[in-house]
Amino acid sequence: MSNELLKQPALTVKNISKSFGGIQALKDVSFNINKGEVVALLGDNGAGKSTLVRCVSGIHPPDTGEIQVNGRAVKIASPQDARDLGIETVFQDLAVIPEFDITANLFLNRETLSKNPLLRFFGWLDDSAMEATASRSLQRLNSRIPNLNEAIKKLSGGQRQAVAIARAVNSGADVVIMDEPTAALGVEQSAQVNELIRLISSQGVAVLLISHNMQHVMETCDRAVVLLRGESIADVAINDVSPRDLVGFITGAQRLSA
Repeated sequence: MSNELLKQPALTVKNISKSFGGIQALKDVSFNINKGEVVALLGDNGAGKSTLVRCVSGIHPPDTGEIQVNGRAVKIASPQDARDLGIETVFQDLAVIPEFDITANLFLNRETLSKNPLLRFFGWLDDSAMEATASRSLQRLNSRIPNLNEAIKKLSGGQRQAVAIARAVNSGADVVIMDEPTAALGVEQSAQVNELIRLISSQGVAVLLISHNMQHVMETCDRAVVLLRGESIADVAINDVSPRDLVGFITGAQRLSA
C-alpha cells in the first residue's frame, strides 16, 4: 500500500462517549484508521471494545462525539446506515446460514434481482449474475474454496471466514471491522485469515481488528489502539512496541496518552 493512500482517513472517531444507565462504557475515545491500514482495537473484557464497534456499526448511537467516514461527518443510526456508508462488520459468529451455499450466503439480504422486468416484478433472482460475482469476489481473495455450491457447514473455519470477508468486500466496503476472526481457528487457518486481511488492506480497505491474540496483532496490524475502562490510553505503531508492551497497556500497567 502506498504511503499516499495510507495518509487518507477512512474512519475517524472523535470524542465518542456512551453510557448505559450509570455505567460509562466509553469516555472521549478518539482515533482514526487510514485507507489500507490495519488497526488493532485491544482491551480486556469490559474495556469498551464491543460498545465502540456497536456505535460505529449503527447498533448503539453514541451519546456524544463524532464519526467521520472518508473525512466527512456522518450520522449512523442503524446497521443499514453503516453499510450504506461502506462500513461492514464481520462478527465472531459470522452471521452465516450453515445450510445455504456460498453464493446464497454472499448475497444474503442483498440478492440481485432478474434484469427481466416481469421476472423482477415477481421477485425472481438473477442466479447466474450472483454466481459470477461470487466467483470474482473469492478469486479477488485468492480463496481456496473450489465449489460455490458447497454448503457453508461443510467448509473449514478459515473458509467460512473467507466467505464472510468476501461478503463484506463484495458490498464495496471501505472499512471492515473484524471481531476475533481467528478465535476458534487452528494455526494454519489463522494464517489463511491473516493473508486475507493483508490482501484486502493492500487493496485499500481499512481494517479494524479486535483480537486477544498478540501474535496475530503483531503479524497483521500496522497500529494498535488500546482501551482501558472505556478510555483510549494508547495509540501506537506496532513496529514501536512489543507484545509485552501491548499487554501492559491492556492491563493498565503501562499508559500512553493517545
